[in-house]
Amino acid sequence: MVSAAEQLARNISFSTFGKAKELQARIWFTLIALIVYRIGTQVPIPGIDTAVYAAQFGKASEGILGMWNTFSGGAVERMAIFALNVMPYISASIIVQILTTAVPALERLKKEGESGRKQINQYTRYLTVLLALAQAFMVATSLNTVQSDGTSAALDPGIYFLTSTVVTLVGGTVFLMWLGEQVTARGVGNGISLIIFAGIVAELPNYIVQTWQQLYQGSIDFTVILAITALSIMMVLFIVFIERSQRRLLIQYPKRQQGNRMVGGESSFLPLKVNSAGVIPPIFASSLLMLPQTMASMNAAGGASAQAGWWGETLGFINAYLGVGQPLHVVLFAALIIFFCFFYTGIVFNAEETAENLRKYGGFIPGYRPGKRTAEYFDYVLTRLTVIGSVYIAAVCVLPELLRNNPLTGRFYIGGTSLLIVVSVTMDTVAQIQSHLIGHQYEGMIKRARLGGKKK
Repeated sequence: MVSAAEQLARNISFSTFGKAKELQARIWFTLIALIVYRIGTQVPIPGIDTAVYAAQFGKASEGILGMWNTFSGGAVERMAIFALNVMPYISASIIVQILTTAVPALERLKKEGESGRKQINQYTRYLTVLLALAQAFMVATSLNTVQSDGTSAALDPGIYFLTSTVVTLVGGTVFLMWLGEQVTARGVGNGISLIIFAGIVAELPNYIVQTWQQLYQGSIDFTVILAITALSIMMVLFIVFIERSQRRLLIQYPKRQQGNRMVGGESSFLPLKVNSAGVIPPIFASSLLMLPQTMASMNAAGGASAQAGWWGETLGFINAYLGVGQPLHVVLFAALIIFFCFFYTGIVFNAEETAENLRKYGGFIPGYRPGKRTAEYFDYVLTRLTVIGSVYIAAVCVLPELLRNNPLTGRFYIGGTSLLIVVSVTMDTVAQIQSHLIGHQYEGMIKRARLGGKKK
């Protein structure tokens, strides 16, 4: 049976969108905010030697800096004022979520409703500033350091450049955090996710141009490009299918006597997504796995003295076996993704809390007692769903790693993590637009019903 909401969704047309003035204003606000973000990614921080920095970035671009550059829309490559992007905010959000399950005071705040949520968000902002300060100081110190050949990415190395760089980078992150919150409140979609989405999409044309350059140079064949295009389309369809897949658990509410009539007895569904962890696991796994390679690249740039003795042997091992596309790198990447899928799913879904809330409202799962038995059933179902979801994310993220720098495919630029973010954010934004249109149709139906009642 088709529900009323589904029927309204099917009746949505361009004329409905034309009448939804509030939705149009929200979309315009979102677009203007993203344009402001893109302008900021083109403005370099003051006092930097772009030529020297470009050479330094090229030596470490295959490490974690390359991934951050993709997420920031090329801001890291240009060392723009938005180079840190919203990564400190994402890290702070994840840390606060973890602490919420471990610290009783934060757990009590979480249960207080809207006021508690606002207080937790304030703690997240404070932690974002602290993380941004730490990251900005490390970046500024690296830029301020004079290399062995006497060059420095700073035009005038010193305390003034160090201070101005830290203030600029932290200010850029705080501004993006505020901008993302404004988009969430006044625009369409999740503002932070849309900022990352805009950065990834902005880099896609560069990747396409580089791929075609490989074709003209004879590095790859045209059939390989067709195969990569077909594979990318299949991956997008596969991601959409899995992200929309869910396990619906039947919830029954008992009948009760209210006056002279029986009320209740309704049934509903508790939807559990196959991928409850979202895109957090591959982001964490990539950051953790790319860190040793980035450190090795930075030390290799320091000269022969940095590569002597046992430390040099360690760097050689990292470059040989933990490089992108190497078998050990692929295995560890998949293992870390699976681990973080289970870890983060356990944070975002509390089976005992969900079962207790269900019991308070009188709902139950047919065949299972409310309380502990229901929580155990939730764990049973969610564990099996997470197995499927973790294998799915690992497959989507590992496959591009196998193709990266392959002699047959050339340099493969499309990452599985980037593809996951783009598709997921697109689906969420479209769903919000659709919900706004459905709400507009409901308002129109109510107004017509009221006018019809007055005429009578």
